[in-house]
Amino acid sequence: VIPLSPRSAKYKEFERAVRVQEIDGLRLVKRLAEDMEEMFHKKAQRLVEAAEEAHLQHEEDPDLQYEYFNAVLINEVNEEGNSVELGGEFILQPNDHFNNLSVNLSLSVVQVPTNMYNKDSAIVNGVYWSEALNKVFVDNFERDPSLIWQYFGSAKGFFRQYPGIKWKPDEHGVIAFDCRNRKWYIQAATSPKNVVILVDVSGSMKGLRLTIARQTVSSILDTLGDDDFFNVIAYNEELHYVEPCLNGTLVQADVTNKDVSELFVVVINLRYRPSFTLYLQFNETGRGSECSQAIMLVTDGAVDTYDAIFAKYNWPERKVRIFPYLIGRESAFADNLKWMACANKGYFTQISTLADVQENVMEYLHVLSRPKVIDREHDTVWTEAYIDNTVSTYGRSPVLMTTVAMPVFSTKNETRNSGILLGVVGTDVPVSELLKTIPKYKLGIHGYAFAITNNGYILTHPDLRPLYGDGKKRKKPNYSSVDLSEVEWEDKDDTLRNAMVNRKTGTFSMEVKKSVDKGKRVLVLHNDYYHTDIKGTPFSLGVALSRGHGKYFFRGNVTVEEGLHDLEHPDVALADEWTYCNTDEPPKHRYLSQIEAIKLYLSGHEPHLQCDKELIQEVLFDAVVTAPLEAYWTSLVLNKSENSDKGVEIAYLGTRTGLSRINLFVVPGEDFLTAEDKEGVFNADHFPLWYKRAAEQVPGTFVYSLPFNSVYYLGVAVAVTLLWASVGIQMKLEFFQRKFWTASRQVHMHEHKSCVLAYSHTGKFFGEAEGAVMSKLLHMDLHVQFLNNVNTHNINPLTHTEIDIVPKRLVCPLFYCPHLFMFFLAVCAVIGRSFVIQQIPSSNLFMVVVDNKCDCSTFEGYTLSVIDLTSAAHNESLKCERLKTQKDRRRPDTCHPFHPEENSMECGGVAGLTPSLAATLLCVFLALFPR
Repeated sequence: VIPLSPRSAKYKEFERAVRVQEIDGLRLVKRLAEDMEEMFHKKAQRLVEAAEEAHLQHEEDPDLQYEYFNAVLINEVNEEGNSVELGGEFILQPNDHFNNLSVNLSLSVVQVPTNMYNKDSAIVNGVYWSEALNKVFVDNFERDPSLIWQYFGSAKGFFRQYPGIKWKPDEHGVIAFDCRNRKWYIQAATSPKNVVILVDVSGSMKGLRLTIARQTVSSILDTLGDDDFFNVIAYNEELHYVEPCLNGTLVQADVTNKDVSELFVVVINLRYRPSFTLYLQFNETGRGSECSQAIMLVTDGAVDTYDAIFAKYNWPERKVRIFPYLIGRESAFADNLKWMACANKGYFTQISTLADVQENVMEYLHVLSRPKVIDREHDTVWTEAYIDNTVSTYGRSPVLMTTVAMPVFSTKNETRNSGILLGVVGTDVPVSELLKTIPKYKLGIHGYAFAITNNGYILTHPDLRPLYGDGKKRKKPNYSSVDLSEVEWEDKDDTLRNAMVNRKTGTFSMEVKKSVDKGKRVLVLHNDYYHTDIKGTPFSLGVALSRGHGKYFFRGNVTVEEGLHDLEHPDVALADEWTYCNTDEPPKHRYLSQIEAIKLYLSGHEPHLQCDKELIQEVLFDAVVTAPLEAYWTSLVLNKSENSDKGVEIAYLGTRTGLSRINLFVVPGEDFLTAEDKEGVFNADHFPLWYKRAAEQVPGTFVYSLPFNSVYYLGVAVAVTLLWASVGIQMKLEFFQRKFWTASRQVHMHEHKSCVLAYSHTGKFFGEAEGAVMSKLLHMDLHVQFLNNVNTHNINPLTHTEIDIVPKRLVCPLFYCPHLFMFFLAVCAVIGRSFVIQQIPSSNLFMVVVDNKCDCSTFEGYTLSVIDLTSAAHNESLKCERLKTQKDRRRPDTCHPFHPEENSMECGGVAGLTPSLAATLLCVFLALFPR
């Protein structure tokens, strides 16, 4: 079924025109970065311009009445069957581009947080003028089909989303979503910031006040992103750091660090031991945001304004803003707190109930956004990768995406000094769209591309697996802040990570261990890494190429006519997620298959269709050269005598260009390749598993693969010259076993010897079936002994050239090793049960013959059980070290901490500016910031 020689008549016909080309990794990564830069360019610019123009033309009307499509109320009816207010009929249709969700491609919808009034005057006015964005939403999507969701998040709290979709409340009838808490909003609205949250836990802060204080701190933490730094400190007569080991420093506001502080928010009390020592080293380390600085004071009162402290540490520059939050209904100390805010360019708010927390906390974001607004700096920000909640809510397959966002300002002359932020516009780009720009065929079988943020967090990487559980629909904790060092862990010194974080262009090499088959098998490879920055974004791009065949590409050439003839054969398929032609643009091409698009491109009738000319040339060559194989398989199907027992069910072939051929030897109807076995097909992340495993063997060597816990099917694959292709079959295990026993009976065997390959043990780990034998093999270091007793070089029988065999990888010698055979036979007899082991030539199989006279059933076997890591002992010192250790990161390129023209008197209200927490306490906090 598998013809071993690739030197068929068809191959020889084109052999002279074939050449092997070395891949220039640095040139490749630079070209990919340019492609991604073009893809990212100006995604949200048109939305900003349209929003600011619409607001400029709008006159605020406190009595405005306007009916809009509320995302929760659309298509809802009352008891009489009439549409509810702010609802109405809203046409929704399933769309495959949006994961088959029902959407409206002509209109947007508006979502208002549950704790806000739908018809509040400020919201109605904002919804009215932002209606002008509908036209831009539609036009953007037609121009750039890679976009998913487009939206405008208002500073007033409402959220306009395109395309229109119906929102569903949770089981409590609540929609907790507030766009102003989202990372894309916060990063676009403000500059990076250092924040100290100071919480009063004195005797008067108890009951409802303490509950409100906890919620306030929690809400502040929600507004901090990966570019921010913070600490939380409780006080009465003494200081109580949330995390004692963070005494005198600030930590990055990533998910893990904020979770530690959230724990404090829930159980805040006086159990933290006081610390009187203040470290000034944080200012000298150069860490932190080095941009906006703020102190959040959460208290139920202050008996003084402490102007002497401010005069000494913060005036006249006032680089540290003070934001007091007065907890409770009492107003006796309001004047003092207001004065602190106004004298230090901050903002004062009073929070009387839990319902007031969210809106009052948000006020500080408006203040920090003032300098950026006055500067008219529309900084573009990009988020780390995250799961689309809209899709997840409807039970669809989760989509990993990144967001590009830009702030929207009021451009009216009378508001210039006030620096009014209208909101933030954003567009979502699926990570899968980024992968489409990557020419997988040039990366090789084990090669891959990856990208990270300025904080070192992964945007895309083959080993980023954000989901788990049944159906892979549950998000892992902290999945959006996985550091590159956690997946490229062999780089102990973070050399590669730090170079990419600092946006350098260069190369790096190291030996790596890569898992395949869902982590069940490991390959040892030597990777060369090439990296550069993606201009206009906070991202850096890397490409990894494995040495050997991964650094070379097989090139050939055939006529278009000949190539198209063989490409159109029904058994030919192209990798679904590879981009041979960009069928997204223009829109009329969206429903073309890749083969149809290639035909249209080669016809010359569609000059606007963009295709990868080099890849198409190679896939046509592969179609022509592999055509005889399909004819050979067909002849076997027609000749029933050759396949009378019908053991072989499928034959398949794959090439490096993503072309595959599949031939069925039985009547279709049974699902041979199960839906969950995604490793069996080409996709954007990888080559098929059988292709990968064949690639690590000497060409012409068979790789037998039995899926773990399977007793039905056996796969056999073989690599072809220079990993140009791999070909294999799937057969019934019973068929293989019959062939094996037939061959075994032809060999004279002692009556007391029996082969351990038996029906009852098929699919099990060898140690479970033969614990005693496995124990001895482990004790003898089987793999090491084997490699020490075979030649370290071998001759490739197909190319007649000497090739190096990679150390620590089990190779397949094409010769007999009698010394190895006798070595094992002599030594293994000491366990009381002799056995013989020998590798089957040209395969990845060992044959083991065991003496069955000795009963070793009492010997404990070996199992492949999962190790439970949850029982690991807690180590406080390691936890503290992890919190204090801060990896290299690159700050955003822009910073707007303050502006001389901003109106600092808009600070929440003032009752009088007469100067009237202990002085030492404020001294402590202000010393944490640069003067």
